[in-house]
Amino acid sequence: MEWLTVPFEVTFVQRALWGGILVSVICALAGTWVVLRGMAFLGDAMSHGLLPGVAVAALLGGNLFVGAVVSAAVMTAGVTALGRAPRLSQDTGIGLLFVGMLSLGVIIVSRSQSFAVDLTGFLFGDVLAVRLQDLLLLAAALLAALLVSVLGHRAFLALAFDARKAHTLGLRPRLAHAVLLGLLGLAIVASFHIVGTLLVLGLLIAPPAAALPWARSVHGVMALAALFGTLATFGGLLLSWHLSTAAGATVAALAVSLFFISHVLSALRDRRTRHAHAPVPALEVN
Repeated sequence: MEWLTVPFEVTFVQRALWGGILVSVICALAGTWVVLRGMAFLGDAMSHGLLPGVAVAALLGGNLFVGAVVSAAVMTAGVTALGRAPRLSQDTGIGLLFVGMLSLGVIIVSRSQSFAVDLTGFLFGDVLAVRLQDLLLLAAALLAALLVSVLGHRAFLALAFDARKAHTLGLRPRLAHAVLLGLLGLAIVASFHIVGTLLVLGLLIAPPAAALPWARSVHGVMALAALFGTLATFGGLLLSWHLSTAAGATVAALAVSLFFISHVLSALRDRRTRHAHAPVPALEVN
């Protein structure tokens, strides 16, 4: 039992655990819609699109959260605007914004000769450096995500399955899509300093995708995704402590591993169910 408890007796690991749990719940709320709507590429583009704002904030000695929020807002507005262009597919618009924002961020970074450490933290995160004020910000972000999820649930649900029906019901699908992009941006901004932008999709997509075969409702997917994300956080911190591996990467890798385990078990369950309900061949009477 000491193998399980010793790492979490250290204060910074305790803060990392709480930070990971808060991020897991936020990502479950946003990531469920990302998985249901097939928006993984958008999530990847949004996470990398934070680089210009974070780079400017770091170079000016400002708050990285503020820079990330500004970049997320620009990405959200850009995706929403380009999505309304009649002759431009959504994937094309997202790809252009992705490359444009990432290129701008690299240009800004290249202007500094001493940005390597900050860039590494941006890309890969530092879950073991979570501070008390970070936990307070994550708690506020979680409250905001819960509020948006509750108020927008009906519109998000209609948008996920039939955008035309959402328009018929007067749910304003364009506004709902923009709000959903804001929720996605909030999850990414809240998560990037924990696991980094390269790994944020691990907590944003893997837990909801792992929950899909076992849940019967959207709320069920969210609840299971939060549980899987929490398990990945606990297990990742535990393994990184004993194996001396990068904590954020270990958490993300474990989240992806839970996805594969979930789908293997789901396939075995479905196979057993099919065999159990297979018709029994009648005996021939000679």
